[in-house]
Amino acid sequence: MHLTKCLFYLQLPKRSLLLAACAACIGGTFQYGYNISIINAPTMYVHNFINQTWRDRYQTNISEDVLTLLWSTIVSIFTLGGLIGATIGGTLSVKLGRKGTLLANNISALTAALLMGLSYPTGYFELLIIGRLLTGVNAGIGICVQPLYLGEIAPTAFRGAMGMGTSIFITGGILTGQVIGLKEILGREEYWPILLSTTCIPAFLQLLILPWFPESPRYLLIDKGDNEACKKALKQLHGVVSCDDEREDIEKEKNNLAGVQTKKPWELLMDRSVRWQLLTIILLNIAQQLNGINAIYFYAGYVFKRSGIPDDKIPYVTVGTGACECITALTCGVLIECLGRKVLISGGYALMSIFCILFTLTLTFQVFNLKTRSIFKIVITLIYSRPAAYMIAGSVNWLSFFFIGLVFPFIVIGLQQYCFLVFLAICSLVAIYIFLVVPETKNKTFLEIQTEFQSSNSRKVYNADGAGTILLSTSI
Repeated sequence: MHLTKCLFYLQLPKRSLLLAACAACIGGTFQYGYNISIINAPTMYVHNFINQTWRDRYQTNISEDVLTLLWSTIVSIFTLGGLIGATIGGTLSVKLGRKGTLLANNISALTAALLMGLSYPTGYFELLIIGRLLTGVNAGIGICVQPLYLGEIAPTAFRGAMGMGTSIFITGGILTGQVIGLKEILGREEYWPILLSTTCIPAFLQLLILPWFPESPRYLLIDKGDNEACKKALKQLHGVVSCDDEREDIEKEKNNLAGVQTKKPWELLMDRSVRWQLLTIILLNIAQQLNGINAIYFYAGYVFKRSGIPDDKIPYVTVGTGACECITALTCGVLIECLGRKVLISGGYALMSIFCILFTLTLTFQVFNLKTRSIFKIVITLIYSRPAAYMIAGSVNWLSFFFIGLVFPFIVIGLQQYCFLVFLAICSLVAIYIFLVVPETKNKTFLEIQTEFQSSNSRKVYNADGAGTILLSTSI
């Protein structure tokens, strides 16, 4: 029976639904992953450009400390832009709609590409800082709104698999950036301005493809009150046969929201009825950045060099790690509806705890030959379902991203080969929390998930008219 269910979930949803998801992802979380990895390849070339520009302006060489500060600013300001994007993404998704926000978001990506491309011919390295800030804003809005759009256009049976599009396109973006940055393509010194400007390509693709697909049916019916547009969108995305059932679920959710006052993010923080849901969102977003995955990327050069890999081969080994991560994300997309979200998330953090031990042993005793073994990583993405929650989740995620980028070098200096023990503790605690607190969400509507969350934590709070004040059904 279980095998039959798994085979059912392996069936593909309607083609228009898949194309809509791809169109949303290519200009959303793909950009996030792409801009994380693309900045690594031209590091030395940008250093040379800053040094030459400084010399032309001030007739003296730039100091090493100032050069390091400028370069770290170019790299890390991406996370501050992401924080800005995350804080405004939820509001924009209500004002402009999910689809409208994704389309408008491409303005920042196109502007960033133009500024970074003009930095070299104009001799202004400051344009790189502004451009990276704008790519961060683009990524922050995209990673906030795109999963919201995917979760609302997907039928209940495919919501988990569709939601994995977020992880798949993030890892695909990281891998694409690593490949494009190789010397055989755009990784040579004369091409680095073009390399940084390629962020415009996903933006153009989304602007060409996404307009052909509808707005989120849930947004059309609940937020806009447009019944006909909702029906049309469901027919295009789900087909004539299944659209009535999905519309009925949205209608139930709308009725449940009757009389419920809409909430702002700060109001959610004060609402005791959603304390456990909000705590889970915050903890999982912090864990996404503090579980060691980004640290592995930061530390890859050191690990590979300690393992005896020549410097000129390290970029290709790094591409291999990106490919492994991408394959893992694709595998999770198939397994999520068979095994359930809770099993994969808790199991993933348990496996990452084991890998943290292995990395510690590798760095301490050098007992593994990294030339002959692959590095496997579990990519965990929780698909949250409402704008206010997304704003909180996104802000926490980007703050944690900034924190790990700032603090990890000091962890390495202080703990050296034992640095991954910090991530071992984090991953272990998160796995235990998920196992004990978070309910399974497989094949359940948003309202069913909310009911189980409240029941499992004995925290049922209802309004006088019987409608629950719920996080998973709250708009701004």
